[in-house]
Amino acid sequence: MNTMFDPVQRAKVVQNVVCDKEKRKYYRFRPSRFYGGIATADSVGCCLSCVFCWSWNIMHSPDTYGKYYGPKDVASILMNIAKKKRLSHLRISGNEPTIHRHHLIEVLHSIDKKYSFILETNGILIGNDPAYAKELSAFTNLYVRVSLKGTNEDEFSRLTGSIPEGFKLQLKALEYLRDSGVKAHPACMISFSLPENVKALRKRLRAIDPDFEDFEVEELILYPQIEDRLRRMKINYISAYSPQNIPKEQI
Repeated sequence: MNTMFDPVQRAKVVQNVVCDKEKRKYYRFRPSRFYGGIATADSVGCCLSCVFCWSWNIMHSPDTYGKYYGPKDVASILMNIAKKKRLSHLRISGNEPTIHRHHLIEVLHSIDKKYSFILETNGILIGNDPAYAKELSAFTNLYVRVSLKGTNEDEFSRLTGSIPEGFKLQLKALEYLRDSGVKAHPACMISFSLPENVKALRKRLRAIDPDFEDFEVEELILYPQIEDRLRRMKINYISAYSPQNIPKEQI
């Protein structure tokens, strides 16, 4: 049986591999179709090990992928892609953007405020330090999407390999962002969840902020390698849009 890890401690280990002073590792820059079109920088390094991760190899071998970029370079490349493709949104995706805090803050400082920046994060490091949310509150063009890995502690641990307490840090991130006045919303992968667990999560999110109850549902893309991984780990996949996960009033 694999030993579960502490995601905050794992982040510190990963930082030693993917961060070099103010620089951070990225493995590609691209325009993508999400959010109606967005310029994307795909980073290297994460503090979780999600079984459904589409960049699994990069996440598990951060030493062999990508190259280091300074924050001004990242901002410049993203804005150039956006200008060329006539896009108004920018983001860092791939692995976990918050791993290198100083780098992320400097990227945000370097981006023209005419662009909106969507921070896609698992929220672990923000939930571990409320001052992180305070720093992010300085950017009026920032929107934070906290991606919950499952609907409760048990699901989170089974899907990420992390200790269950990591799920509470995800919820804390939403609380700290709300308290700091940062525009944010939760998303959740419910493709492995029972309906009663989805309902219970909505209740927990409502207690943080009524607007969070109606969270964004993340639908798993079953790439062959992900399907094989789920099969080997004996984890059952349920479509987020199957009848059992749709509220009765919508059926």
